[in-house]
Amino acid sequence: MVRIEEGFRLGPVDLAVFDLDGTLIDSERDLVESVNATRGHMGLAPLDTAVVASYVGNGAPVLIQRALGPEASAADNHRALAFFLAYYRAHMLDHTVLYEGVREALDSLHAAGIRMAVLTNKPVRFSEGIVAGLKLDGHFQRVYGGNSFPEKKPHPVGIDTLLAELGVDRGQAVMVGDSAVDIRTARNASIAACGVTFGFQPESFAQHPPDILVDDLRELANLILNN
Repeated sequence: MVRIEEGFRLGPVDLAVFDLDGTLIDSERDLVESVNATRGHMGLAPLDTAVVASYVGNGAPVLIQRALGPEASAADNHRALAFFLAYYRAHMLDHTVLYEGVREALDSLHAAGIRMAVLTNKPVRFSEGIVAGLKLDGHFQRVYGGNSFPEKKPHPVGIDTLLAELGVDRGQAVMVGDSAVDIRTARNASIAACGVTFGFQPESFAQHPPDILVDDLRELANLILNN
């Protein structure tokens, strides 16, 4: 089902910018197992899946800081992050898959000439590896991660860069994501915002509602293509 905020009208879209975790890919199990492997390495007990999922979205350093807790020292966080990055690099495609409808949605947008990009707070080398591993690399003009710019989402630098590099007007771009971080990014960049209900943190839309909310990315693709 597509839900559109009262008074909002989506204009022609020339660029769709997608978050990665919780939006295009269901990476929950690999992230949870990597976080808990890291906690085990640090002598800590595992966390519940829902707890780890609630920590995702602001980049690996913040994820590990949250997973270790406020009592962890800077040295502990540094050591744990190094372990996490190495472990996740080796296991990031063990169980990670595309959400239902994602490939079909991206295929239809790509075939229609809609330009697309990935903008995530995940480190860029992991993001590129996952996109390539799931055979989506041919769909995207750019893949940018949390370390591609001086600031992470919700700072608008990623969107601003994409618009400038691809020559797209703000009124013809939409940011698609599963959390308030993505909606705030769109707001900060003055572009349209679409949320998905199936990701990690749809509850965060209560405080930061998107312009469009969809249960399946094929619904967004149909909206863009029939607009």
